[in-house]
Amino acid sequence: MKDITAAVLVIGDEILSGRTKDKNIGYIAECFSNIGVYCKEVRIVPDQEEKIIGALNELRNEYTYVMTTGGIGPTHDDITADCVAKAFGVGISENNDAINMLLERIPLEDLNESRRRMARIPHGATLIENNVSKAPGFQIENVFVMAGVPAVMQAMLDVVITRIDKGQKLFTCNISTNIKEGDIADILRDIQKNNPSVMIGSYPYYTDEGYGANIVCRAKKLDELKNIASMIESSLSVIGNVEVGDFE
Repeated sequence: MKDITAAVLVIGDEILSGRTKDKNIGYIAECFSNIGVYCKEVRIVPDQEEKIIGALNELRNEYTYVMTTGGIGPTHDDITADCVAKAFGVGISENNDAINMLLERIPLEDLNESRRRMARIPHGATLIENNVSKAPGFQIENVFVMAGVPAVMQAMLDVVITRIDKGQKLFTCNISTNIKEGDIADILRDIQKNNPSVMIGSYPYYTDEGYGANIVCRAKKLDELKNIASMIESSLSVIGNVEVGDFE
C-alpha cells in the first residue's frame, strides 16, 4: 500500500511575529496519525502572495494532500483564496452557496462587502462547511483550505477527514529510560540502521532526578515493533533503567 502523505501550510504574519500561537499543526497531525495519513512537512509563510503560491505549488506536487490554515477571513490581508486561485490558474468570484452559508449566521443587512469576501471561492472548488462560524473553507483538487481559528479549523477538519483516503495506521511504543541521550545515541543509531522499516526517535527530558530520554518507536507491523522494543530494552538495560510502555 502506497503511503498517504500530507503537508500543512500555515499562512499568517501573526504566526511568524509570535503574536498568535499556532494550535492547529499538532491537532491536524494527531488526527491524521490516527487514520494512517503521514504528516511529512509543515511550512509557515507570511501574508505575501509569492510566498503562499510558491509554497502551495511545491507542497501540492509532492504530497497526497495539503492542508492550509489561515487567511480566509474578511480583512485586506486575508489573501489565501486569491493565492490558491492563482496557483491553480483559475478565476475567483463570489459563490452563491457560500453566501447562503454566511446568511445562516449573519443577517442580510449586516452582510457588508468585507464579510462577502469570505464567500469568494476559486472556480471549480468544493466548499468545506463548518458549524461554528458558517463561513466555509474549500477544496480544490488535493488542497484543503481552512480557517486559522482553531475551533473553526477543527470543524472544517471533521469534514475534510470524510473526503480523504485513509492509510495504514502506525503502531507506536514509548520506551522510558533514565539514561542520557549521549550514552544511547550510538546504540540507537545501529538499531535504526539495521531496521529501516521502524522509525525510532529519541527525546530528552530533565527532572529533579536528572536527565533521561524517552524513545518513541513506530512501525506498520506490530511484530516488528515488538522486536525492536525488545532489542532496545535488552541493549539499554545494562546501562540504566528501561521501561517499555504499551503497544498502541
